[in-house]
Amino acid sequence: MTYDGEVTPGGPAAVRELGRLSITKVSVGPMDNNAYLLRCHATGEQVLIDAANEAPRLLELIGDAGLTAVVTTHQHMDHWVGLEEVVAKTGARALVHADDAAGLPIEAQTLADGDTVPVGDCALEVIHIKGHTPGSVALLYRDPDGIPHLFTGDSLFPGGVGNTDQDPERFAALIDDVEHKLFGRLPDETWFYPGHGRDSTLGAERPHLGEWRARGW
Repeated sequence: MTYDGEVTPGGPAAVRELGRLSITKVSVGPMDNNAYLLRCHATGEQVLIDAANEAPRLLELIGDAGLTAVVTTHQHMDHWVGLEEVVAKTGARALVHADDAAGLPIEAQTLADGDTVPVGDCALEVIHIKGHTPGSVALLYRDPDGIPHLFTGDSLFPGGVGNTDQDPERFAALIDDVEHKLFGRLPDETWFYPGHGRDSTLGAERPHLGEWRARGW
């Protein structure tokens, strides 16, 4: 089945098979949060991005293969409701950027810009994106056999950047980081996976950067 990134709350997962990594996307909770389970083909090791909600469902998805880490993209509660239970039942490390660590319900190991999170023989690069929250991160997988894959949390969506509560300083920080650290570094074919809703590519969104900056959200 061709991956299109479409998932619905309570609906089936969408699975994308890359050469060395599988990406399983599922929508959980009342706010239609996306959670992403990544599995290394070579080692079977798994990492979860955002244990957002419905811990029993996420644990079923993880299965007997176990879990090495849960990366929380930012401190907002809808992205970590299932974190404590998932970590308790799998023994996985909880990871979050240092600037958002205080917002989590459990103690977590802290990340910084440029860090690497291993997924077996694969790796995710941590990109710090300020604005939606102080410690939001995007996670980049540079597929050696294909296009880059980028997990953006709530910092970037199809159609715009994340919410900054109409704060001009926060918006300026967010649009600057998104433009320079993501669009400025990565090619148009980069596929990105947001914290809610459908996926997109940087190429599809790039023509609208000026429009987003001008409107202020």
